Amino acid sequence: MEINITLIFEMVTFGLFVWFTMALIWPPIMRALAARQKKIAEGLAASERAEQELEIARHKAKALIQEAKAQASAIVDQANHRAHRIAEEAQVEAREIGAKMKLAAQADIEQQYATVQAELRTQAADFAVRCAEKITRRSVDQAANQDLVEQLLAEVNA
Repeated sequence: MEINITLIFEMVTFGLFVWFTMALIWPPIMRALAARQKKIAEGLAASERAEQELEIARHKAKALIQEAKAQASAIVDQANHRAHRIAEEAQVEAREIGAKMKLAAQADIEQQYATVQAELRTQAADFAVRCAEKITRRSVDQAANQDLVEQLLAEVNA
């Protein structure tokens, strides 16, 4: 192989091409590759952070759901307890009202009984007076007295 001018000229041209590429074209390409590599790395890091945050959010959501369930259960328990307490209070109040009504009814019955007794006494006294009047108007003999008693009994039963 002979070294001639064409070969030397081609080597110099190739050298200039390599130098031109290394000086002017290579740095922007390397910067673009580095920027792209940095973006990819940042994207991967952001993705990992997002996954971690998502996992944390899931744990928080589970905790919140459990807390909400616990609160709901507590509220239901309180409501049940309050309902039982209200029912018991209503029963006690109903018993008290029933006892008061019973006492009032007994007092009313006693009052009516006393009124009827007084009325009966008045009527009995009135009856006795009428009987005595009728007996004294007639002659005092046994047959007349018996007839008068039977007549009064018939009036009373009628």
